[in-house]
Amino acid sequence: MLDVLEQDVMYVPGVGPKKKELLSRELNIQTFGDLLEYYPYKYVDRSRIYQSNELSADMPFVQLKGKILSFEQFEMGPRKKRVVAHFYDGHGPVVDLVWFAGTHYVMKNYQVQTEYIVFGKPTVYGGRYQIAHPEIEKVSELQLDTMGMQPYYVTTEKMKNAGFTSRTVEKIVNNLLERLTQPLPETLPPFITERLHLVSRDTAFRHVHYPHNASEMQAARLRLKFEELFYVQLNILRYASDHRRKYRGFIFSQIGTFFNGFYYDHLPFALTNAQKRVVREIRQDVGSGRQMNRLLQGDVGSGKTLVALLSMLIALDNGYQACIMAPTEILAEQHLATLRKFVGDMDIHIELLTGVVKGKRRQAVLDGLLDGSVHILVGTHAIIEDGVMFQRLGLAVIDEQHRFGVAQRAKLWNKSTNPPHILVMTATPIPRTLAMTIYGDLDVSVIDELPPGRKPVQTIHRYDNQLGSLYESIRRQIRVGRQAYIVFPLIQESEKSDLKNLEEGFEALKDVFAEFRLSKVHGKMKPKDKEEEMQRFLAGETQILVATTVIEVGVNVPNASVMVILDAQRFGLSQLHQLRGRVGRGADQSYCILVTNHKLSKETSRRIDIMCDTNDGFEIAEADLKLRGPGDLEGTQQSGIAFDLKIADIARDGQIVQLARDEAQKIIDDDPTCEKQTYAMLWNRLATLRKTNINWAAIS
Repeated sequence: MLDVLEQDVMYVPGVGPKKKELLSRELNIQTFGDLLEYYPYKYVDRSRIYQSNELSADMPFVQLKGKILSFEQFEMGPRKKRVVAHFYDGHGPVVDLVWFAGTHYVMKNYQVQTEYIVFGKPTVYGGRYQIAHPEIEKVSELQLDTMGMQPYYVTTEKMKNAGFTSRTVEKIVNNLLERLTQPLPETLPPFITERLHLVSRDTAFRHVHYPHNASEMQAARLRLKFEELFYVQLNILRYASDHRRKYRGFIFSQIGTFFNGFYYDHLPFALTNAQKRVVREIRQDVGSGRQMNRLLQGDVGSGKTLVALLSMLIALDNGYQACIMAPTEILAEQHLATLRKFVGDMDIHIELLTGVVKGKRRQAVLDGLLDGSVHILVGTHAIIEDGVMFQRLGLAVIDEQHRFGVAQRAKLWNKSTNPPHILVMTATPIPRTLAMTIYGDLDVSVIDELPPGRKPVQTIHRYDNQLGSLYESIRRQIRVGRQAYIVFPLIQESEKSDLKNLEEGFEALKDVFAEFRLSKVHGKMKPKDKEEEMQRFLAGETQILVATTVIEVGVNVPNASVMVILDAQRFGLSQLHQLRGRVGRGADQSYCILVTNHKLSKETSRRIDIMCDTNDGFEIAEADLKLRGPGDLEGTQQSGIAFDLKIADIARDGQIVQLARDEAQKIIDDDPTCEKQTYAMLWNRLATLRKTNINWAAIS
């Protein structure tokens, strides 16, 4: 019976080869199981019949029962007609049913004086109620008492053009359910379903497609959401458990001259309580005998780099080397400058390895890594190239890790006899439910405190017809010695039209700010040219940096106090927050100005309002998750975890995520080696799921 859901969807009554091809190409539905897991996106209550005297124009969908009194046809140009059927239910005004397409079908198939059920959205036109393109069924062909809530399915444009509507999907799902006469086999054991009061898998599938009422629908969706999230969490926790058992970590038992010398003589400012707490957590990890895999979250400017340096100094005190890997050359060079400034005249050799480090300079770095004279290596993905070998790599720090794929991160493990301790850092705050899923096998530390003396950035919304006054305010800031960023929305570096806008915008801004010097940076520039422009801005030789989102991460210019983001409606919340983080890094009041046009959607307006209302990165991340969904958030596609969830919603199902994780943790605690017969159903099911085309890879 298990194999029944693997049968070809072509054999569902009403499908056949042509519809199978369309389902496969447009929706990736190839089997009975795929069809059952193509869930409705909404439901409409079909159990109630309205009367025409109850209608109002603001009603969503209604169902009327009556007869067509007559038809009228109106010419609408060459070979185009509008058909109007005058429909009467005996209780109120006549309702006009209107078709602008498919009129030949309407005239051929619907008859006057036949009793129909009409379903659609009422509107008012010319003082009369009308329903455009209604669904119509003969009363004799509908079982109203069993219809309950009608499911609605997403269909693509190509499907609609082929006459494959939501109703078509509904009918073939119904045909499949009627064909499945035996109950579907369970995939969760009774000790879970009974304790959590979950309906059976068979009931869940039947009721999610054809619920008689809202409570049936909710119970079905709860069961299916829980199961989906439970197996994701079980997979993550099983991987983490295996990893902990298989890989012993280097034991860093010493806190010696490197750490203490820096802490007491070179620490630039007192650590915040949050930084102290995180350093304690890291010290506990690296001294425990197990390999550290820790995620360090901290908002922009919270001091993650300093915590990373302290962690690397512990490695040095124990005779090991450390590295920090950044996603861009700009960020890597920024880290190099920051670390060298921090350690000052200490006897610590820090080197850089990126794509621009070549020839003798590169060879000297590689030799230093092998003989141990290079203590800390800062670099890009160049660090994980095959020719780069360390004498004794003990700690790897990965900054903005969502920009590195799983395979890239795993290559770091081959740089050492044992896998090095891993500290993953991100300035992109991650909502808790998302962190449990993307980074479920990592311990999480949070720096939720900014260093003292930082003033919150003031965020202001302006429209693009207010640029004159905006530019004047930038002039005032520059005249008192400050600098400014002006960002253009070149979000994908391949968008030629945007690149043209940036180039033209730069020329226009040079005229506007003729009395100042401007720099320009975008991803299409040669690294050397880009670096020169960045250094000019950093040194204060230019007052305005015109850029794309290439400056989103890691650019640290404390003197810059103004961030102007043009066409801000084109950016996501997290990206806007990252860009805003480029200012407010000094002691002066800083400003972020979001410039948009007047035509904003409700969602975009909400995004802009959130940015103006709060500087809290976690609050912004939660809002971004709810507005955009996890698959749209930058980095989640590379994170190495399954995001093709079919019914669960990480943003809205936080409680179910937690429940699923708690249940999965109980299983792992009781059966860490996955051998107990009690849980055989779960391990077999997980093995089956891992063979599917879903990305079930665990993260490193």
